[in-house]
Amino acid sequence: MTNAATSRQQMDAARRAARIEHCGHGVFAVDSGYVRPGFDAIHLIVEAGRAAIVDTGTSHSVPRVLAALDALGVAPGCVDFVVLTHVHLDHAGGAGALMRALPEARLTVHPRGARHMIDPTRLWQATCAVYGREAAEALYGEIVPIDPQRVLETGDGASVTVAGRTLEFLDTPGHARHHVTIRDSATGHLFAGDTFGVSYRELDVAGRPFVFPSSTPVQFDPDALQRSLARLLALAPEAVYLTHYSKRGDVARLGADQQALIERYAQIALSHADAGDARRSGIAAELRALLLGAARAHGVTLDDARILALIGADIELNADGLVDWLDARERSKPDAHASEPQRPRARSTTPANAHGATR
Repeated sequence: MTNAATSRQQMDAARRAARIEHCGHGVFAVDSGYVRPGFDAIHLIVEAGRAAIVDTGTSHSVPRVLAALDALGVAPGCVDFVVLTHVHLDHAGGAGALMRALPEARLTVHPRGARHMIDPTRLWQATCAVYGREAAEALYGEIVPIDPQRVLETGDGASVTVAGRTLEFLDTPGHARHHVTIRDSATGHLFAGDTFGVSYRELDVAGRPFVFPSSTPVQFDPDALQRSLARLLALAPEAVYLTHYSKRGDVARLGADQQALIERYAQIALSHADAGDARRSGIAAELRALLLGAARAHGVTLDDARILALIGADIELNADGLVDWLDARERSKPDAHASEPQRPRARSTTPANAHGATR
């Protein structure tokens, strides 16, 4: 078999694995392959033969993105922007490797996240500290630095244009301080990363999505997230695109559900603030009960074991993030004893815990 034939077979296999889904209006969802099918979406915005890519998955996701571009008839040189909602590795781990394959693209990133993309050393060291180098490479592949000349810092109010289609950036902290949401001027739809929570297709009921907030480490701030959600809801979009997972309608209801759950997250965390070494386990147990109850109220009929197989890792990470929030609150108090060492504590080691590498 010739090299060309082998390459084409590999591209065809990557295209099938990518599970390309047309969401309408020139937007396509590509399954990144991270963790499991239907967990982590990369979105392509295609306009008049040009494209922007919103979030990148990991370095292992690059062949799927290139296969999707090929299937859509978009040459790598016709990708104008790689757009990051934030720099957690399930969203941005593949950015450097993907940029290598897209010669004309520029990377857009929140000003707080740009340095991690230009020099990912600290990000990678922290990830390896959690998993060990071998496991980190298996999960995320190589984290490739990006030429600073190709990096465009896109803070609140910034915009870029793809073949006349404007993408507007809104600063939306709460999940992370380096998080932006992107408004598509052609539709008014929002690419919200993790600001609008997590909504897996397996938990849909009669086409109605179930959503819950992501409070993963290390920068979760419920008050900031409530303000960000209120800002997005005021735009009254018909649809939002989530990394976990893809296009969701019924935006007003989902936003209200999230706002109520964020309030409960904070209440649960505060109720365990003085529980010492038991606070994380107590928070995780209450989150588990809260989200199982919310899923049941939504009408989900899967048994508890199946629901927890889908969201159990999220619950553990959310508990980690709430403990981090409690610690940050304590440190911010005027009478906090900065010289006192923090108690070591257990932390989840599920894959997305590389969130904790960015500060």
